[in-house]
Amino acid sequence: MHPFLEKAQQLKQQLNWSLIFGVSFFLLVVVGLIRITSGISQWLVDTKDAQIKHLTVLGKPQYTDERAIITAIKKADLSSFFELDVKHVQRLVQDLPWVATVSVRKQWPDTIQVYVVEHQAVAHWNSDLLLNQDGEAFQARSDKLSEQLPKLFGPEGSESEAWTAFIQFQGMFAVNNLQLTSLALSERFSWQLWLDNGIRLKLGRKEKAQRVQRFIDVYPRMEQRADAQIDVVDLRYDTGLAVSWKPLQEEQLQNKSKA
Repeated sequence: MHPFLEKAQQLKQQLNWSLIFGVSFFLLVVVGLIRITSGISQWLVDTKDAQIKHLTVLGKPQYTDERAIITAIKKADLSSFFELDVKHVQRLVQDLPWVATVSVRKQWPDTIQVYVVEHQAVAHWNSDLLLNQDGEAFQARSDKLSEQLPKLFGPEGSESEAWTAFIQFQGMFAVNNLQLTSLALSERFSWQLWLDNGIRLKLGRKEKAQRVQRFIDVYPRMEQRADAQIDVVDLRYDTGLAVSWKPLQEEQLQNKSKA
C-alpha cells in the first residue's frame, strides 16, 4: 500500500476512535445530569412538607414575653419549611405592642430564628400612648416600666417635634439644677412646661428657647421671696414676664426659713 494511503487510513481510525470516545463521554454526562436532577427532584418531593419544629428568639426582649411571640408566629402556616412566608411571620411579630423591628430567618432543616428589637420608651404621650427614642408613638402597657417617665401632650402628628423640644429644654434646665417633668403643645402650637418643683411656664408659639432662658436668668431672684411660691410664669412677651404666686403652707414656710 502506498505510504500516503496507509497514513490516511491510520488517521481515519484515530478520528473514529476520538469521535466514539467524545460521543460516549457526552452520553455519560447527560445520563449523570439526568440522574442528579432526578435525585434532586425526589429530594425536594421528600422534604417539601418538612415542618417548622424549633423557634429561636434573639435580641433579649425585656417587655415582650416569648410565649406571646410563639403565639403570634403560630398564626402563620408552619407546615412547610420551604413555603413558609417569612414576611408574614415578621408582620405577625411586629404587631406585638412593644416590638419595634423584627427580622426572621429560616435555618435548615426545621428552625426559624426571630430577632426582636423593642421600643425604648422615653415618655408618656397624651396619657394613653408612649414615645420611643425616635419620637414615635406606640401603644403598650406602661405598668411594665420601671421608672417614672415625663408626660408629653400634643396634637396627633406632633410627637417628634414635642420630644425634640423636650430634650432641648431638659438640657437647658439640667444645667441650672432644674428638672422638666411635663410638656404640652396646644392645637395652636402654643407651648407650656412643668417643672418638678410645681412651676408652670407659658411660652407661647415662638422663640421658645429664648423665653426658657429668660426664665432661667431671673429665677434665682424670684426664688428669694420668702412668703410665697412661684405658681405660673407667663413668658409670652417680647420682653419681660408675668409671675403668679401661691401662698406657702406652714411646713413650706418653715423649710424655706431654715434654708
